[in-house]
Amino acid sequence: MLTAVATTPHVETVRTYDAFVALEREWNDAVDRAQIPHPFLRHEWIRTWWDAFGAKHELHIIVVRTDGRITGIAPLMRESATVYGLPVRRLSLMANDHTPRIDFVITGDAEGTISTIWSVLEQELDQWDVLQLTQLPRTSPTLATMTRLASAQGLTTGTWASNNSPYLELRGTWEEYWNGLPAKFRSNVRNRMSRLVKLGEPTLEVVEAPDAIEAACADAWRLEKSGWKEDEGTSITSDPAVERFYTLLAQRATECGWLRILFLNVGGTRIAVSYGACYDDRLFLFKTGYDREFHQCSPFKVLTYLATQDAYASGLREIDFLGDTEPWKQEWTDAARAHDWLFVFSNSRRARLLHSIKFQMAPELRKWRA
Repeated sequence: MLTAVATTPHVETVRTYDAFVALEREWNDAVDRAQIPHPFLRHEWIRTWWDAFGAKHELHIIVVRTDGRITGIAPLMRESATVYGLPVRRLSLMANDHTPRIDFVITGDAEGTISTIWSVLEQELDQWDVLQLTQLPRTSPTLATMTRLASAQGLTTGTWASNNSPYLELRGTWEEYWNGLPAKFRSNVRNRMSRLVKLGEPTLEVVEAPDAIEAACADAWRLEKSGWKEDEGTSITSDPAVERFYTLLAQRATECGWLRILFLNVGGTRIAVSYGACYDDRLFLFKTGYDREFHQCSPFKVLTYLATQDAYASGLREIDFLGDTEPWKQEWTDAARAHDWLFVFSNSRRARLLHSIKFQMAPELRKWRA
């Protein structure tokens, strides 16, 4: 009788860009095997993020292999940062405000693989003050397991509630869904459609071909920055790094077949846009905008109406609105995914002080100000 022999995982820490790029095929194979239902952990997304925003950071990607195949990836980076005026050594996930959600890539045994990743981080405790894992889905095993493992070593942790991202599960038929929405809302959409019809027939344009997407980006950036985003300096084109991110992403994700740019056309003119993706039979809306000249017609509401109808017709199973819970998103759905940030503090003096400031002093100060 043969007895199964446990295989010891092999762990490496990737610190150079060339080594990171060379992982692409294996990385995406692990993402596929992990059945991650969004594109934000694919190699092309993470690499594009690094190319746009990684200049002041150092790669610190922990890769776990079992029997030669990747079973775990912690896409981390190292940086020196100032938090509450305190200089700290920070390890964090490769993410910022342009990352809707992120996590470790884990295939198979989540508990064992996350424990292996933690063992590497534990051995480096004298090299970091805080481990910051942003935008973790609240249901992620990373959140619970890392908290437990750190606490078992006597380290302090803290969790900060992030956003709840609305999503619409496409059950039944379009007619059943549409008729189930409040009558007042449906009447409002029809009124906006009627206003647009006077200017031209409203149609949905779905751009996905490589040459078409490249040509469409200029219109997408124009519509995305229209109005308050340009005034507040939050549009894609207001920051060269942000524009580089979305431009590179358009190129790389198009090559992989999942980038989508949706336009609302009226009389042959593009008046609203959603830059996003179609991945795992789900439609993701990254960036949105519309021509303020047509604001009385609520062009993005009409675009969402046509895009949802098209998603049902295309057999998709979900629309993920991403970002924060906003009133316009709640008109279409009341379901949302919660995200949290996890902070793990080492035993350094700076780490203990940072924990005290962030999770004790700062909340009390906010209460006092309120």
